[in-house]
Amino acid sequence: MVNNNALIRTVDVTRYVTPLREGGSLPAIVEADDGFLYVLKFRGAGQGIKALIAELLGGEIARILGFRVPEIVYANVDPAFGRTEPDEEIQDLLKFSEGLNLGLHYLSGAITFDPGVNKPDPLLASQIVWLDCLITNVDRTVRNTNMLMWKKELWLIDHGASFYFHHSWDNWKQQSERPFVQVKDHVLLPWASALEEVNAIFLEQLTPEKIKTIVSFIPAEWLVFETLPDPEANRKVYEEFLMNRLAHAAIFLNEAQHARKAII
Repeated sequence: MVNNNALIRTVDVTRYVTPLREGGSLPAIVEADDGFLYVLKFRGAGQGIKALIAELLGGEIARILGFRVPEIVYANVDPAFGRTEPDEEIQDLLKFSEGLNLGLHYLSGAITFDPGVNKPDPLLASQIVWLDCLITNVDRTVRNTNMLMWKKELWLIDHGASFYFHHSWDNWKQQSERPFVQVKDHVLLPWASALEEVNAIFLEQLTPEKIKTIVSFIPAEWLVFETLPDPEANRKVYEEFLMNRLAHAAIFLNEAQHARKAII
C-alpha cells in the first residue's frame, strides 16, 4: 500500500467524453485542462453534493490509511459547457452541475476486481472491511465490488454511498455509535480474518489531526444545505461523527466479526 498526503488539485473540465451509465448518478469520463481524463461525479446528479462529500472523505481516509485510490480533484464545470451537448438528459445534468464538482483520475484499462479470479489477501480484505465499517459504505458487495485491478494492484473507487447519516442528519451522534449491519453483505468479509489486528493499527493511524485535515478538504460551498446553512457547523459534524465512530470502533468491529462467523 502507498501513502500520498498531497493537497487536492483543482482542474477545469474542457471536454465531455462519454457517460458511464452506472446507477442513477450518471458519472462521465471527461478531459480536463491538464490533459488527463477523469471520472467526473456531478453535483447535479441524484444524490447531489452529499455524494461528492462522501466520495471525498471516503477516498481521502482510504488514501491516508495506505490504500490505492485514484487521485481526487476538484473539477470546475463552466456554465457554457453543456450547451452543445445533444443528449437532453446529459445537458440538464451539466446545467445543474455548474461550478465545483469532483473528479477521480481515470484508470485506463482497469478491470473490475473479481474475488473468484483474484484471491483476496486476508490482511488487505480485513483492512478494506474495517474501512467500510468506519465510513458506513454500503456499496462494496458481490453485485458491485467498487474495486479495480490496475497494473496488477487493487484500487478502491466509488465511496459516494458512504456516510449515509448525512441524508437525514437526524441523531448523527447516535448513528456514529451504531454497528454497521450491512457488513454482512461485504464482498470481502469471508476473507477478513485479521480484523482485530487491523483495528488496533488503524485506530493509531487515524489521529484527530488527520481527521480534521481530511474534513477540511470539503469546500465550504458544498456544506451549505437547505435546512442547515452554516458550513462550518456542518463541517464540525463530519469531524465529530468520525471521531466518535473511531472512539466506538469496538461496536462495528464486533458486528463485522459476528457477521463473518455466520457465513464461514
